[in-house]
Amino acid sequence: MTGRIRTVEVFPVAVPFAKGFVLGSGAVGTPDSAGDVLFVKITTEDGVVGWGEQRALPSWSYETAETIAVVIKRYLQPLLLELTPFDVELFHRRANRVLSPSVSNGFPFARAAVDLAMHDAAGRAAGLPVHALLGGAVHAEIPLCSAIGVDAPAAVRERVQQSADYAAYKVKIAGDPDADAAAVVAAAEVAGGKPLWLDANQSYRPAALRQLLGAIGGVPGLHCVEQPVPSTDLLGLRRLRAMIDLPVAIDEGSFTAADLARTVALDAADLVVVKIGKSGGIRNALKTAQVAQANGVELLASGLTDCGIGFAAALHVFSQLDLALPAELNGPELLADLYVGGLRITKAVATVPDAPGLGVEVDEERIRAEARDLTFT
Repeated sequence: MTGRIRTVEVFPVAVPFAKGFVLGSGAVGTPDSAGDVLFVKITTEDGVVGWGEQRALPSWSYETAETIAVVIKRYLQPLLLELTPFDVELFHRRANRVLSPSVSNGFPFARAAVDLAMHDAAGRAAGLPVHALLGGAVHAEIPLCSAIGVDAPAAVRERVQQSADYAAYKVKIAGDPDADAAAVVAAAEVAGGKPLWLDANQSYRPAALRQLLGAIGGVPGLHCVEQPVPSTDLLGLRRLRAMIDLPVAIDEGSFTAADLARTVALDAADLVVVKIGKSGGIRNALKTAQVAQANGVELLASGLTDCGIGFAAALHVFSQLDLALPAELNGPELLADLYVGGLRITKAVATVPDAPGLGVEVDEERIRAEARDLTFT
């Protein structure tokens, strides 16, 4: 067993995008506007290192780069210095007492970054890949879904053509039925019948969504619509599901296994999107998946435009699950750099890492060089 955690370091980095990416809730990043990623490094008293990361995307959920950094250094670090990397469940139990989860999940992005670093260090200490610590991979490869942001029809068509190797397309929609219908039709024209996964990111009213679906009813490949209404409107999601024929997926409205249990009790969704970040870590994401599987809710896999550490962690998690569609893990597609080596992606199929820990080599020198000071005012 490796020793206790000795140091916890946090590196905020403005990670550049290779392509612009816009959601129904706003822009994630553009080549001229980088997005904040918090990298976390833990080191044990016997020199074992683990890395984690998490994107700060306050247009998607409430945590900012500043809050993630403060929560980790001020509230989570004192807990970690009493633990080893193997004490993941104990860490989360104590974190729940320090930062109340309220009705869902308390500061999940900050906790997920730490959780990933603990799993990475534990795997490296044991000489095992993270998936082996979780019970072993079922799938050695993960097909990927291309992410098509909100854009004009011509740009959408071009992006789908550029992503011809991908097995499915997640098409972002933004609450304008006419504009969204034109974009979906444009995607379908060049998608070759591959699945189209529509994602509204909370941007629709029920009547407007019915208008959109009426306009695109004949489009081939429509698989589901994700989080059409605000995350807090679970009853609205249930009403909407009864109003339309297209299967409904919940994402922002379900962070935890308990959230999904409420969704199931209300019969409000057909599918659930599993994300490590919103779950607060790897094992919590798997708990959500277990609730879904026990209740006949299908699984979709996603991330938040992760760099290589988060992307690798997602591969370990999703290697254990049977997914309804290819995984929408879009970091390799959208970012200018992943800050790691060791990933293998061939024709939009990612190989699950098999080296110890998360199985990637982190570019620590670059992370340290590009880390910025966060100003608190």
